[in-house]
Amino acid sequence: MKALAVIAIIASMMSASLAAENAPPAKATPLMTRDLEGIAGKEMLVLVVEYPPGGVSQPHRHNASVFVYVLEGAVTMQVAGSAPVTLKAGETFYEAPGDVHVTSANASSSVPAKFLVYMVKDKGAPVSIPAPGVSPGG
Repeated sequence: MKALAVIAIIASMMSASLAAENAPPAKATPLMTRDLEGIAGKEMLVLVVEYPPGGVSQPHRHNASVFVYVLEGAVTMQVAGSAPVTLKAGETFYEAPGDVHVTSANASSSVPAKFLVYMVKDKGAPVSIPAPGVSPGG
C-alpha cells in the first residue's frame, strides 16, 4: 500500500512538472537597466512580465532582490519554504536573493496576467537561472 502511495506522489510530481514544461511561456520585456549610484557592482533592472492564460515558469532563482507589482489579472507566486500566494492587480510580492522561485504562474486559464518587476542584482549577472531538480510548487 505504501508503494502505491509513493508511486502516486511521484506520478503527481511528474505530471505537474510536465504541465509546467508544456504551458505557454511568459513574455518578459526589459524597460530599463541602471547602475545604482553609491552601490558598487549593483544595478536595477525594471521589466514587465506577461503570462498568457495558463502560463507558468519553471522553478528558478534570481540571485537578486526582486519586487513584483501585479498590473493585470492574477498570479500565483511561491518561494521554497513558503506557502503559495495568489496576487491580484495592485498587490505585491518579494523574493530575497537566496530564494528559489518554485511557483510563478498565471492564476487563470482564461485571462492573461501582467506584472512589473524591479530587480536589484549584480551588474551583468543573469536575470534568472534554472533551479534543476526542483519540482514546480515544491
